[in-house]
Amino acid sequence: MKLDIDAFLQGLTQERGYSQNTVAAYRNDLTQMAAFITAEQEKGIIQSYDELLKSYLLKLREKRYSVATTARKVASAKSFFKFMVDSGRMKVNPTKNLPSLQVSKHSLSFLSSSEYQKLLSEATKIPTPEAKRDAVMLELLYATGLRISELVSLNVKDIDLEQNCVHINSKRRVPFEHRLSLILGNFLRNDRLDLLYDEKVEALFLNRRGKRLTRQGFWQIIKGYASRAGLSGKVTPQILRHSFARRKLQSGTELRQLQQLLGHAYISSTRIYKQSASRRG
Repeated sequence: MKLDIDAFLQGLTQERGYSQNTVAAYRNDLTQMAAFITAEQEKGIIQSYDELLKSYLLKLREKRYSVATTARKVASAKSFFKFMVDSGRMKVNPTKNLPSLQVSKHSLSFLSSSEYQKLLSEATKIPTPEAKRDAVMLELLYATGLRISELVSLNVKDIDLEQNCVHINSKRRVPFEHRLSLILGNFLRNDRLDLLYDEKVEALFLNRRGKRLTRQGFWQIIKGYASRAGLSGKVTPQILRHSFARRKLQSGTELRQLQQLLGHAYISSTRIYKQSASRRG
């Protein structure tokens, strides 16, 4: 099974463009499942894969994993065995009768358009190169729903001003409006250069020393602006991502398309925004 898992994970990377973290999560889940199946088979009791997987689900519950973790591990198994059938390695999918667990989600928080404008205005009030950079980062984060780790990892070459999009990896790109393209173009030609000390540095967003801005650094920056805007506790990079997702669904974006834009491995991760899309903010 190890070779099959390796082939499955290779497809996630090369064909679907999943991130290293997502692929690592799949690997951990599937390695655990394979170890359980191997241990059961070594007992000499003949069991079908259907029975083995039901026993695996019971074992996960016995280990007292959270519902969310168990649901993710079951979803990993389902994705793997679908691949096994689709690739001709198996004839029947043994997970077809395996229940998908429902995960109750806490109420998500969002920024309204007026709250976002209050946040952004705090950065635009300050004429320093750092504040101009911050305003562009907020604009990009709010307009694309990127993870903060993806935002600070961007290089100049990842911004496509001709196609009005940002390239996250070879398989995923997120479009943005022409207005943001103009903002980014101005930033690249002017404001970024005020922080650039070494032309060999490829990072899009730089700190005052000319190095790549870290996620911890930007997180502290957001907290500062939120405090000045009277939004303390209401603003995080994740809430900006939530706000992007809700706006896209409200504007008619299909759930599968939103999944691709957000880079979610599982559609269940995207589905949590569905109810919120009916509530205007």
